[in-house]
Amino acid sequence: MKILEHHQIQQKIKRLAIQILERHYGEAEIVLAGLNNNGLAFAERLRAELRALAPESMAFTLTRIRLNPANPLEYAPYIEMPVEDLRDKTIIVADDVANTGRTLFFAMKPLLNDVPRRIEVAVLVDRKHKFFPIQPDYVGLSLYTTMRDDIEVQLGADGQEAAVYLR
Repeated sequence: MKILEHHQIQQKIKRLAIQILERHYGEAEIVLAGLNNNGLAFAERLRAELRALAPESMAFTLTRIRLNPANPLEYAPYIEMPVEDLRDKTIIVADDVANTGRTLFFAMKPLLNDVPRRIEVAVLVDRKHKFFPIQPDYVGLSLYTTMRDDIEVQLGADGQEAAVYLR
């Protein structure tokens, strides 16, 4: 069952961008760190909306955090930019779906190898099944589901049709 159409996803991303700008207006730079592929696609769309709304003086850096969500201890999570470049910066970790919080919890590990100013979390869909101490700061859609349900997010490249499904 489709729960979000393309235009609804775009509206939610715009609302998230406005919320981020309200909280961080005037900062010189915000780092958007997408988790794996879908998190990075979400971060790219969020960055495009932030650039459209923010003053030109604000910079939005995009990077990816790589980890294995099924087995986060298989290899150490890592960020695709030098961690020293994160010092005293605001980092927004972006993912498509937050479920138990485990993936987001382990994604924080490489960010803690230096001292960022602030770390926040943005998700398109929050499922409310938290087993780890992670609460998203920016949420597109909060959804109560059973543990047997699956949320599938199809984002693709910027400009392509996007949708969210409950299966």
